[in-house]
Amino acid sequence: MPYASSSTATATATAPHSKNAALRSQSPYQQRTTQRDNPTQQLIKQAVDFLLQQLEAGKSETLTAYLAAMARFHAYSFGNILSIARQRPTATRVAGFNAWKELGRFVKRGEKGIQILAPMVGHRRRKDTTEQEPDMNRETKPAPVLIGFRAVYVFDVAQTEGEDLPEFEHNITGDAGKHRDRLIDFLAQQNIALEYSENIAPALGVSYGGKIAILPGQSPAEELVTLVHELGHELLHKSDRRTMTTATVRETEAEAVAFIVGQAIGLEMGRASSDYIQMYAGNAALLAESLEVVQRTSAVILDAITGESATAQNAPSPEEQEPVAEVA
Repeated sequence: MPYASSSTATATATAPHSKNAALRSQSPYQQRTTQRDNPTQQLIKQAVDFLLQQLEAGKSETLTAYLAAMARFHAYSFGNILSIARQRPTATRVAGFNAWKELGRFVKRGEKGIQILAPMVGHRRRKDTTEQEPDMNRETKPAPVLIGFRAVYVFDVAQTEGEDLPEFEHNITGDAGKHRDRLIDFLAQQNIALEYSENIAPALGVSYGGKIAILPGQSPAEELVTLVHELGHELLHKSDRRTMTTATVRETEAEAVAFIVGQAIGLEMGRASSDYIQMYAGNAALLAESLEVVQRTSAVILDAITGESATAQNAPSPEEQEPVAEVA
């Protein structure tokens, strides 16, 4: 797709809006703790190392499979998405052993589970300081605190048998539906202006930093994908990044965001798997960072235009999952 980005806008971009700050928060991969101390980083590194091996072997479709997993499991964490994609690239819907039983389905004999990480949350009692007088009428509730992670196992629907599952209500067939209107509302919430201009031709869209221009005359589906692409530039590339990127990498990241969002809402996204290999450029750290920010950005956009977050159908409760690696 012919898109354009304003280099002037990139150079003069001011500090990002506070609503975008969450996209650049510290990530498990970026935190340079030891792998022994950080199981999340360990999980991500395993997935990225596997991806690098596949790319070096000429199997660029593995990268596309990772992006497709981001579209299907956008409510999951970055590390768990990569873990699912590495272990079972064809997975479409996953749940724990007990969660499938509650849905009337049972894991087939001999199927191996997909290992992901689930948080372990404890409670820490608040301590009253000497400057604060204890309020006898108010009960102090223990504050939840993350104490670590544990390995749990989920299974893809293809690994189960039993009652038919209802179709997802948010699936559409090539129709932008209400998503375009919600996306425009999200742009306004982010203080990003939108205008239509024939002067940007032959580009379909241009990101200026605080403003997006769209070429008029596109179909609703084309316009939605163009808007997502340019919004990707706004959220990803108008602020400082830990790793220096090239124009090709930035363009590929924005197109990857558009691919994930478009595929998640049911649009036909006809991109060759080799197109996304440009995010690699022989730099493992850059690839890992690109995958993470692409996943995080697409998840934010999908939450905005679908009104979904961690739904029961997409994020089974960790407490309901049993650490079953293999069914005898």
